[in-house]
Amino acid sequence: MVRMLAAAAMIAAVPIAAAAQEAVPVAIVDGTLLDVVAEGQASRVPDIATIRAGVVTQAATAAGALSANAAQMTRVLAALKAAGVAERDVQTATISLSPQYRYAENQPPVITGYQASNSVAVKFRDIARSGAILDALVRQGANQIDGPNLSIDQLESAQDEARTDAVKRARARAELYAKALGMRVERLVSLSEGDGGMPGPVPVMMVRAQAKDATQVVPGEQQVGINLRVRFLLK
Repeated sequence: MVRMLAAAAMIAAVPIAAAAQEAVPVAIVDGTLLDVVAEGQASRVPDIATIRAGVVTQAATAAGALSANAAQMTRVLAALKAAGVAERDVQTATISLSPQYRYAENQPPVITGYQASNSVAVKFRDIARSGAILDALVRQGANQIDGPNLSIDQLESAQDEARTDAVKRARARAELYAKALGMRVERLVSLSEGDGGMPGPVPVMMVRAQAKDATQVVPGEQQVGINLRVRFLLK
């Protein structure tokens, strides 16, 4: 009889213990919560220019177009090497071969020849020299140039500066609201980082037709942005 009573007591205690474990304490906030979204920014002059340079050739046959293209691209790659561009900064971007057609009314298209193209993405770590190097590439057979895409090499340091600026802006905004409400900022409750942007002017690559003029790449300035969502406790 004693054993049966003990077992019954244990069974009765199980749901009580489970209920106690499921209970979640509710935090009571003594004050007012304020959510602030702030964007911090840092300015940098881009120090890397990525430009696509290529060769487009045409010939009566596919083999002829590819052969002529390979010969010109060999000279272009040699010019990059002679200019001191490292191998790690040159990457094949596209290679293509396509037929060229002549169209006439009520007639099927007729293949008149073939066009081959080959381009490389070149990363210039000295933007000031990139224009002169592009001119050298054109002299060696490059006849297709796109870009530049300007970027910042040490991006993390600029982002850290933007993060510091964002925290300062968020704190200043919280202080403003607290003052307007007749309260004070007690403490920071939470902080999360969102996606930042890099708006900025699109740099212009000026290409001159005359040999006496040199191609110029103007880096301009880029803004690095970081967004923060910060929650403060006001009292």
